[in-house]
Amino acid sequence: MAGAEALAAPAPGGGLDEATARRRFVTVSFLFWLPIGMSIATGVLLFTERGMGLAAVAGFYAVHSLTAAAMELPTGGLSDVIGRRPVLAIAGLLNLAAFTLIGLGAAGWAIALGMGLMGLARALSSGPAEAWYVDTVHAHAGPDADLRTGLARGGSATSAALALGTLLGGGLPWLLGLTPGPGEWLTDTTGGLVILLSVPALLGALVEVVFVLYVLNALTEPPRARTGMRGVVGGVPAAIAAGLRLGARDALIRRILLTASAAGAALAALELLTPGRAAALMGTAESGALVFAGLACAGFLCHALGSQLAPLVARFAGGSERAVLVSLGLVTLGLTFLGLTALAMSPLATTAAVTGYGLVYLGLGAAGPNENDLLHRRVDASGRATALSVQSLSLQLVAAGAGLTAGTLRPGPLPWLLAAAVVLAGALLWVRRAAPAKPLPGAAPRTETDGTAPVSAHP
Repeated sequence: MAGAEALAAPAPGGGLDEATARRRFVTVSFLFWLPIGMSIATGVLLFTERGMGLAAVAGFYAVHSLTAAAMELPTGGLSDVIGRRPVLAIAGLLNLAAFTLIGLGAAGWAIALGMGLMGLARALSSGPAEAWYVDTVHAHAGPDADLRTGLARGGSATSAALALGTLLGGGLPWLLGLTPGPGEWLTDTTGGLVILLSVPALLGALVEVVFVLYVLNALTEPPRARTGMRGVVGGVPAAIAAGLRLGARDALIRRILLTASAAGAALAALELLTPGRAAALMGTAESGALVFAGLACAGFLCHALGSQLAPLVARFAGGSERAVLVSLGLVTLGLTFLGLTALAMSPLATTAAVTGYGLVYLGLGAAGPNENDLLHRRVDASGRATALSVQSLSLQLVAAGAGLTAGTLRPGPLPWLLAAAVVLAGALLWVRRAAPAKPLPGAAPRTETDGTAPVSAHP
Protein backbone atom coordinates (compact mmCIF):
# COMPACT_ATOMS: atom_id res chain seq x y z
CA MET A 1 0.00 0.00 0.00
CA ALA A 2 2.87 2.39 0.80
CA GLY A 3 4.33 2.06 -2.68
CA ALA A 4 0.97 2.59 -4.30
CA GLU A 5 0.31 5.68 -2.21
CA ALA A 6 3.71 7.08 -3.12
CA LEU A 7 2.84 6.80 -6.82
CA ALA A 8 -0.69 8.17 -6.50
CA ALA A 9 -1.51 10.88 -8.98
CA PRO A 10 -1.73 14.48 -7.78
CA ALA A 11 -5.08 16.08 -7.41
CA PRO A 12 -6.32 18.26 -10.27
CA GLY A 13 -5.54 21.40 -8.30
CA GLY A 14 -1.82 20.64 -8.36
CA GLY A 15 -1.43 18.92 -5.01
CA LEU A 16 -2.36 15.69 -3.31
CA ASP A 17 -6.03 15.10 -2.60
CA GLU A 18 -7.19 14.95 1.01
CA ALA A 19 -7.59 11.17 1.18
CA THR A 20 -4.09 10.52 -0.16
CA ALA A 21 -2.54 13.10 2.15
CA ARG A 22 -4.38 11.55 5.10
CA ARG A 23 -3.16 8.03 4.26
CA ARG A 24 0.43 9.19 3.90
CA PHE A 25 0.26 11.09 7.19
CA VAL A 26 -1.11 8.00 8.94
CA THR A 27 1.64 5.81 7.46
CA VAL A 28 4.40 8.21 8.50
CA SER A 29 2.99 8.44 12.03
CA PHE A 30 2.87 4.64 12.34
CA LEU A 31 6.37 4.06 10.96
CA PHE A 32 7.94 6.70 13.19
CA TRP A 33 6.47 5.46 16.47
CA LEU A 34 6.67 1.68 15.90
CA PRO A 35 10.42 1.43 16.72
CA ILE A 36 9.97 3.65 19.77
CA GLY A 37 7.23 1.37 21.03
CA MET A 38 9.51 -1.61 20.54
CA SER A 39 12.11 -0.02 22.83
CA ILE A 40 9.69 0.64 25.71
CA ALA A 41 9.45 -2.90 27.07
CA THR A 42 13.16 -3.75 26.95
CA GLY A 43 14.98 -0.43 27.39
CA VAL A 44 15.76 -0.55 31.09
CA LEU A 45 16.35 -4.32 31.06
CA LEU A 46 18.80 -4.01 28.16
CA PHE A 47 20.84 -1.34 29.92
CA THR A 48 21.00 -3.26 33.19
CA GLU A 49 21.93 -6.44 31.30
CA ARG A 50 24.87 -4.46 29.89
CA GLY A 51 26.01 -3.88 33.47
CA MET A 52 24.65 -0.38 34.03
CA GLY A 53 23.34 0.60 37.46
CA LEU A 54 19.98 2.24 38.01
CA ALA A 55 21.61 5.65 38.47
CA ALA A 56 23.28 5.32 35.07
CA VAL A 57 20.02 4.19 33.48
CA ALA A 58 18.24 7.23 34.93
CA GLY A 59 21.02 9.37 33.49
CA PHE A 60 20.50 7.90 30.02
CA TYR A 61 16.81 8.79 30.08
CA ALA A 62 17.65 12.27 31.39
CA VAL A 63 19.95 12.78 28.40
CA HIS A 64 17.03 11.92 26.12
CA SER A 65 14.54 14.22 27.86
CA LEU A 66 16.87 17.20 28.20
CA THR A 67 18.03 16.96 24.59
CA ALA A 68 14.44 16.81 23.34
CA ALA A 69 13.38 19.78 25.49
CA ALA A 70 16.41 21.91 24.59
CA MET A 71 16.03 21.35 20.85
CA GLU A 72 12.22 21.49 20.60
CA LEU A 73 11.86 25.10 19.45
CA PRO A 74 15.01 25.36 17.29
CA THR A 75 14.08 22.25 15.32
CA GLY A 76 10.48 23.36 14.91
CA GLY A 77 11.77 26.59 13.42
CA LEU A 78 14.11 24.63 11.15
CA SER A 79 11.13 22.78 9.65
CA ASP A 80 9.38 26.04 8.87
CA VAL A 81 12.53 27.33 7.14
CA ILE A 82 13.82 24.39 5.05
CA GLY A 83 10.72 22.20 4.74
CA ARG A 84 8.94 19.29 6.40
CA ARG A 85 10.35 16.39 4.38
CA PRO A 86 14.09 16.98 4.94
CA VAL A 87 13.62 17.48 8.68
CA LEU A 88 11.62 14.26 9.01
CA ALA A 89 14.22 12.36 6.99
CA ILE A 90 16.98 13.67 9.26
CA ALA A 91 14.93 12.56 12.29
CA GLY A 92 14.69 9.06 10.83
CA LEU A 93 18.44 8.90 10.17
CA LEU A 94 19.17 10.05 13.73
CA ASN A 95 16.86 7.36 15.10
CA LEU A 96 18.57 4.80 12.86
CA ALA A 97 21.91 5.70 14.43
CA ALA A 98 20.37 5.84 17.91
CA PHE A 99 18.78 2.38 17.79
CA THR A 100 22.00 0.92 16.36
CA LEU A 101 24.07 2.40 19.19
CA ILE A 102 21.57 1.29 21.82
CA GLY A 103 21.30 -2.22 20.40
CA LEU A 104 25.05 -2.78 20.02
CA GLY A 105 26.57 -0.42 22.59
CA ALA A 106 28.09 -2.05 25.66
CA ALA A 107 29.75 1.15 26.92
CA GLY A 108 27.95 3.88 28.78
CA TRP A 109 29.09 6.62 26.39
CA ALA A 110 27.60 4.75 23.41
CA ILE A 111 24.24 4.32 25.12
CA ALA A 112 24.22 7.97 26.26
CA LEU A 113 25.03 9.12 22.72
CA GLY A 114 22.23 6.92 21.35
CA MET A 115 19.73 8.36 23.83
CA GLY A 116 20.82 11.89 22.98
CA LEU A 117 20.39 11.24 19.26
CA MET A 118 16.94 9.80 19.95
CA GLY A 119 16.01 12.92 21.92
CA LEU A 120 17.16 15.11 19.03
CA ALA A 121 15.13 13.00 16.61
CA ARG A 122 12.10 13.35 18.89
CA ALA A 123 12.43 17.14 18.82
CA LEU A 124 12.84 17.16 15.04
CA SER A 125 9.74 15.01 14.53
CA SER A 126 7.32 16.82 16.85
CA GLY A 127 5.72 19.00 14.17
CA PRO A 128 6.78 18.44 10.55
CA ALA A 129 4.55 15.47 9.65
CA GLU A 130 1.39 17.09 10.99
CA ALA A 131 2.38 20.44 9.49
CA TRP A 132 2.90 18.73 6.12
CA TYR A 133 -0.55 17.15 6.33
CA VAL A 134 -2.30 20.42 7.20
CA ASP A 135 -0.37 22.37 4.55
CA THR A 136 -1.31 19.78 1.93
CA VAL A 137 -5.00 19.71 2.82
CA HIS A 138 -5.20 23.50 2.94
CA ALA A 139 -3.50 23.75 -0.45
CA HIS A 140 -6.03 21.36 -1.98
CA ALA A 141 -9.28 22.25 -0.20
CA GLY A 142 -8.74 25.63 1.45
CA PRO A 143 -8.44 26.75 5.08
CA ASP A 144 -11.92 25.49 6.02
CA ALA A 145 -11.15 21.87 5.06
CA ASP A 146 -11.82 19.13 7.59
CA LEU A 147 -8.69 18.51 9.66
CA ARG A 148 -10.08 16.58 12.61
CA THR A 149 -10.52 13.29 10.73
CA GLY A 150 -6.93 13.17 9.52
CA LEU A 151 -5.49 14.34 12.83
CA ALA A 152 -7.58 11.74 14.63
CA ARG A 153 -6.38 8.95 12.36
CA GLY A 154 -2.79 10.10 12.75
CA GLY A 155 -3.19 9.97 16.54
CA SER A 156 -4.73 6.52 16.28
CA ALA A 157 -1.85 5.33 14.10
CA THR A 158 0.66 6.63 16.65
CA SER A 159 -1.10 4.84 19.50
CA ALA A 160 -1.47 1.63 17.49
CA ALA A 161 2.23 1.71 16.63
CA LEU A 162 3.16 2.14 20.30
CA ALA A 163 0.83 -0.68 21.34
CA LEU A 164 2.09 -3.08 18.67
CA GLY A 165 5.68 -2.05 19.28
CA THR A 166 5.36 -2.67 23.02
CA LEU A 167 4.05 -6.17 22.38
CA LEU A 168 6.75 -6.93 19.80
CA GLY A 169 9.53 -5.48 21.94
CA GLY A 170 8.49 -7.51 24.97
CA GLY A 171 7.56 -10.66 23.08
CA LEU A 172 10.46 -11.16 20.68
CA PRO A 173 13.20 -11.70 23.31
CA TRP A 174 10.85 -14.00 25.24
CA LEU A 175 10.02 -16.05 22.14
CA LEU A 176 13.66 -16.29 21.07
CA GLY A 177 14.61 -17.30 24.61
CA LEU A 178 12.24 -20.27 24.74
CA THR A 179 15.06 -22.36 23.31
CA PRO A 180 18.74 -21.69 24.11
CA GLY A 181 19.92 -21.89 20.49
CA PRO A 182 19.09 -18.42 19.06
CA GLY A 183 20.37 -16.46 22.04
CA GLU A 184 23.64 -18.35 22.24
CA TRP A 185 24.15 -18.10 18.48
CA LEU A 186 23.59 -14.33 18.47
CA THR A 187 25.97 -13.77 21.37
CA ASP A 188 28.71 -16.04 20.02
CA THR A 189 28.47 -14.76 16.44
CA THR A 190 28.71 -11.09 17.43
CA GLY A 191 31.20 -11.46 20.24
CA GLY A 192 28.62 -10.45 22.83
CA LEU A 193 27.51 -7.27 21.05
CA VAL A 194 24.04 -8.66 20.29
CA ILE A 195 21.96 -10.30 23.00
CA LEU A 196 18.30 -11.22 23.00
CA LEU A 197 17.31 -7.89 24.52
CA SER A 198 19.13 -6.12 21.67
CA VAL A 199 16.83 -7.56 19.03
CA PRO A 200 13.97 -5.02 19.38
CA ALA A 201 16.36 -2.05 19.06
CA LEU A 202 18.11 -3.50 16.02
CA LEU A 203 14.79 -4.37 14.39
CA GLY A 204 13.72 -0.80 15.11
CA ALA A 205 16.79 0.42 13.20
CA LEU A 206 15.60 -1.53 10.15
CA VAL A 207 12.15 0.06 10.44
CA GLU A 208 13.84 3.48 10.43
CA VAL A 209 15.32 2.70 7.00
CA VAL A 210 11.80 2.07 5.71
CA PHE A 211 10.61 5.29 7.39
CA VAL A 212 13.28 7.45 5.72
CA LEU A 213 12.67 5.96 2.28
CA TYR A 214 8.91 6.46 2.62
CA VAL A 215 9.28 10.08 3.77
CA LEU A 216 11.57 10.96 0.87
CA ASN A 217 9.26 9.28 -1.63
CA ALA A 218 5.77 10.12 -0.35
CA LEU A 219 5.82 13.50 1.41
CA THR A 220 5.90 15.71 -1.65
CA GLU A 221 5.77 19.44 -1.00
CA PRO A 222 6.05 22.50 -3.23
CA PRO A 223 9.53 23.86 -3.89
CA ARG A 224 10.75 26.41 -1.37
CA ALA A 225 13.03 29.32 -2.04
CA ARG A 226 16.64 28.15 -2.01
CA THR A 227 18.06 28.87 1.41
CA GLY A 228 21.75 28.89 2.19
CA MET A 229 23.28 28.17 5.57
CA ARG A 230 23.12 31.86 6.48
CA GLY A 231 19.40 31.95 5.64
CA VAL A 232 18.72 28.83 7.69
CA VAL A 233 20.64 30.10 10.71
CA GLY A 234 18.97 33.50 10.42
CA GLY A 235 15.49 32.13 9.84
CA VAL A 236 15.34 29.71 12.77
CA PRO A 237 15.60 32.35 15.56
CA ALA A 238 12.86 34.36 13.87
CA ALA A 239 10.65 31.28 13.75
CA ILE A 240 11.36 30.61 17.44
CA ALA A 241 10.48 34.18 18.39
CA ALA A 242 7.25 33.91 16.42
CA GLY A 243 6.41 30.70 18.26
CA LEU A 244 6.98 32.28 21.65
CA ARG A 245 4.71 35.18 20.70
CA LEU A 246 1.83 32.86 19.85
CA GLY A 247 0.50 32.52 23.37
CA ALA A 248 1.04 36.19 24.17
CA ARG A 249 -1.20 37.46 21.38
CA ASP A 250 -3.92 34.81 21.20
CA ALA A 251 -6.05 33.66 24.14
CA LEU A 252 -7.12 30.45 22.42
CA ILE A 253 -3.52 29.40 21.77
CA ARG A 254 -2.76 30.14 25.45
CA ARG A 255 -5.53 27.71 26.36
CA ILE A 256 -4.08 25.07 24.07
CA LEU A 257 -0.61 25.45 25.57
CA LEU A 258 -1.95 25.30 29.12
CA THR A 259 -3.99 22.24 28.20
CA ALA A 260 -0.84 20.57 26.86
CA SER A 261 0.79 21.34 30.20
CA ALA A 262 -2.10 19.69 32.04
CA ALA A 263 -1.74 16.62 29.81
CA GLY A 264 1.95 16.52 30.74
CA ALA A 265 1.03 16.36 34.44
CA ALA A 266 -1.38 13.48 33.78
CA LEU A 267 1.14 11.49 31.75
CA ALA A 268 3.90 12.04 34.31
CA ALA A 269 1.68 10.62 37.05
CA LEU A 270 0.81 7.56 34.94
CA GLU A 271 4.36 6.80 33.87
CA LEU A 272 5.91 7.31 37.31
CA LEU A 273 3.33 5.76 39.61
CA THR A 274 1.70 2.94 37.65
CA PRO A 275 4.71 0.54 37.47
CA GLY A 276 5.07 0.58 41.26
CA ARG A 277 1.37 -0.12 41.73
CA ALA A 278 1.55 -3.04 39.31
CA ALA A 279 4.55 -4.51 41.15
CA ALA A 280 2.82 -4.11 44.53
CA LEU A 281 -0.29 -5.80 43.17
CA MET A 282 1.59 -8.78 41.73
CA GLY A 283 4.13 -9.15 44.52
CA THR A 284 7.33 -9.09 42.42
CA ALA A 285 9.00 -6.59 40.12
CA GLU A 286 9.23 -9.06 37.23
CA SER A 287 5.55 -9.99 37.19
CA GLY A 288 4.64 -6.36 37.82
CA ALA A 289 6.68 -5.34 34.77
CA LEU A 290 4.79 -7.87 32.65
CA VAL A 291 1.45 -6.55 33.90
CA PHE A 292 2.56 -2.97 33.25
CA ALA A 293 3.57 -3.83 29.67
CA GLY A 294 0.08 -5.21 29.05
CA LEU A 295 -1.52 -2.22 30.75
CA ALA A 296 0.58 0.20 28.72
CA CYS A 297 -0.47 -1.55 25.52
CA ALA A 298 -4.12 -1.28 26.57
CA GLY A 299 -3.58 2.41 27.35
CA PHE A 300 -2.19 3.07 23.88
CA LEU A 301 -5.19 1.29 22.36
CA CYS A 302 -7.54 3.46 24.46
CA HIS A 303 -5.66 6.51 23.20
CA ALA A 304 -6.12 5.29 19.62
CA LEU A 305 -9.84 4.79 20.23
CA GLY A 306 -10.12 8.26 21.73
CA SER A 307 -8.41 9.77 18.68
CA GLN A 308 -10.81 7.95 16.37
CA LEU A 309 -13.76 9.24 18.38
CA ALA A 310 -12.51 12.85 18.41
CA PRO A 311 -14.62 14.02 15.42
CA LEU A 312 -17.71 12.31 16.88
CA VAL A 313 -17.13 13.94 20.27
CA ALA A 314 -16.85 17.33 18.56
CA ARG A 315 -20.05 16.70 16.64
CA PHE A 316 -22.07 15.84 19.73
CA ALA A 317 -20.42 18.42 22.01
CA GLY A 318 -20.97 21.27 19.56
CA GLY A 319 -17.46 22.01 18.32
CA SER A 320 -13.79 21.43 19.07
CA GLU A 321 -13.72 23.65 22.17
CA ARG A 322 -16.56 21.80 23.89
CA ALA A 323 -14.98 18.50 22.84
CA VAL A 324 -11.75 19.42 24.65
CA LEU A 325 -13.78 20.25 27.78
CA VAL A 326 -15.55 16.87 27.71
CA SER A 327 -12.34 14.97 26.99
CA LEU A 328 -10.42 16.58 29.83
CA GLY A 329 -13.35 15.79 32.10
CA LEU A 330 -12.78 12.10 31.31
CA VAL A 331 -9.08 12.48 32.13
CA THR A 332 -9.92 14.10 35.46
CA LEU A 333 -12.36 11.31 36.29
CA GLY A 334 -9.77 8.65 35.44
CA LEU A 335 -7.09 10.23 37.64
CA THR A 336 -9.61 10.53 40.46
CA PHE A 337 -10.38 6.81 40.21
CA LEU A 338 -6.66 6.06 40.40
CA GLY A 339 -6.25 8.33 43.41
CA LEU A 340 -9.18 6.96 45.38
CA THR A 341 -7.99 3.37 44.88
CA ALA A 342 -4.29 4.01 45.52
CA LEU A 343 -4.25 2.27 48.93
CA ALA A 344 -6.62 -0.61 48.10
CA MET A 345 -5.88 -4.01 46.57
CA SER A 346 -9.38 -5.50 46.39
CA PRO A 347 -10.74 -6.74 43.03
CA LEU A 348 -13.23 -3.88 42.97
CA ALA A 349 -10.52 -1.28 43.62
CA THR A 350 -8.25 -2.85 41.01
CA THR A 351 -11.04 -2.79 38.45
CA ALA A 352 -11.73 0.86 39.21
CA ALA A 353 -8.02 1.69 38.90
CA VAL A 354 -7.70 -0.07 35.53
CA THR A 355 -10.85 1.72 34.36
CA GLY A 356 -9.35 5.02 35.47
CA TYR A 357 -6.12 4.27 33.61
CA GLY A 358 -8.09 3.62 30.43
CA LEU A 359 -10.19 6.76 30.86
CA VAL A 360 -7.08 8.93 31.11
CA TYR A 361 -5.74 7.68 27.79
CA LEU A 362 -9.19 7.73 26.17
CA GLY A 363 -9.70 11.36 27.17
CA LEU A 364 -6.23 12.46 26.09
CA GLY A 365 -6.75 10.73 22.74
CA ALA A 366 -10.05 12.51 22.14
CA ALA A 367 -8.71 15.91 23.25
CA GLY A 368 -5.61 15.98 21.03
CA PRO A 369 -7.12 16.17 17.53
CA ASN A 370 -9.68 18.75 18.65
CA GLU A 371 -7.01 20.94 20.25
CA ASN A 372 -4.87 20.76 17.14
CA ASP A 373 -7.85 21.45 14.89
CA LEU A 374 -8.23 24.74 16.76
CA LEU A 375 -4.49 25.43 16.71
CA HIS A 376 -4.14 24.97 12.95
CA ARG A 377 -6.97 27.43 12.35
CA ARG A 378 -5.07 30.08 14.34
CA VAL A 379 -1.66 29.77 12.62
CA ASP A 380 -0.57 29.73 9.00
CA ALA A 381 1.91 27.50 7.20
CA SER A 382 4.91 29.70 7.97
CA GLY A 383 4.70 28.98 11.71
CA ARG A 384 2.78 25.72 11.92
CA ALA A 385 5.62 23.39 12.89
CA THR A 386 6.92 25.95 15.39
CA ALA A 387 3.49 26.17 17.02
CA LEU A 388 3.41 22.39 17.38
CA SER A 389 6.89 22.49 18.92
CA VAL A 390 5.79 25.09 21.46
CA GLN A 391 2.85 22.86 22.33
CA SER A 392 5.12 19.82 22.72
CA LEU A 393 7.58 21.81 24.81
CA SER A 394 4.77 22.89 27.17
CA LEU A 395 3.86 19.24 27.71
CA GLN A 396 7.43 18.06 28.23
CA LEU A 397 8.47 20.77 30.69
CA VAL A 398 5.41 20.34 32.91
CA ALA A 399 5.71 16.55 32.70
CA ALA A 400 9.28 16.78 33.98
CA GLY A 401 8.31 19.07 36.85
CA ALA A 402 5.22 17.04 37.73
CA GLY A 403 7.26 13.85 37.75
CA LEU A 404 9.81 15.33 40.14
CA THR A 405 7.01 16.60 42.38
CA ALA A 406 5.16 13.28 42.43
CA GLY A 407 8.41 11.49 43.21
CA THR A 408 8.90 13.50 46.40
CA LEU A 409 5.40 12.81 47.74
CA ARG A 410 4.43 9.81 49.82
CA PRO A 411 2.84 7.07 47.66
CA GLY A 412 -0.91 7.14 47.96
CA PRO A 413 -3.85 9.23 46.78
CA LEU A 414 -2.19 12.66 46.95
CA PRO A 415 0.01 12.53 43.80
CA TRP A 416 -2.90 11.24 41.73
CA LEU A 417 -5.35 13.79 43.07
CA LEU A 418 -2.92 16.66 42.50
CA ALA A 419 -2.60 15.58 38.87
CA ALA A 420 -6.39 15.39 38.66
CA ALA A 421 -6.64 18.95 40.02
CA VAL A 422 -4.20 20.22 37.38
CA VAL A 423 -6.19 18.58 34.57
CA LEU A 424 -9.46 19.91 36.02
CA ALA A 425 -7.98 23.42 35.95
CA GLY A 426 -7.09 22.86 32.31
CA ALA A 427 -10.62 21.68 31.56
CA LEU A 428 -12.17 24.74 33.18
CA LEU A 429 -10.31 26.95 30.70
CA TRP A 430 -12.72 25.68 28.04
CA VAL A 431 -15.98 26.51 29.84
CA ARG A 432 -16.23 29.81 27.96
CA ARG A 433 -15.79 29.96 24.21
CA ALA A 434 -12.85 31.90 22.84
CA ALA A 435 -13.22 34.89 20.58
CA PRO A 436 -13.58 34.03 16.88
CA ALA A 437 -10.33 33.51 15.01
CA LYS A 438 -9.14 35.97 12.43
CA PRO A 439 -9.50 34.19 9.08
CA LEU A 440 -6.35 32.84 7.50
CA PRO A 441 -5.29 34.43 4.20
CA GLY A 442 -7.68 33.39 1.48
CA ALA A 443 -10.24 31.94 3.87
CA ALA A 444 -13.90 32.22 3.13
CA PRO A 445 -16.10 34.19 5.52
CA ARG A 446 -17.12 32.18 8.60
CA THR A 447 -20.20 32.37 10.76
CA GLU A 448 -19.53 29.97 13.63
CA THR A 449 -18.48 31.33 17.00
CA ASP A 450 -15.87 28.82 18.16
CA GLY A 451 -13.27 29.15 15.45
CA THR A 452 -14.03 25.77 13.86
CA ALA A 453 -15.82 24.74 10.72
CA PRO A 454 -19.52 24.00 11.12
CA VAL A 455 -20.08 20.66 12.79
CA SER A 456 -22.26 19.47 9.94
CA ALA A 457 -19.37 19.91 7.53
CA HIS A 458 -17.42 17.05 9.10
CA PRO A 459 -18.13 13.43 8.18
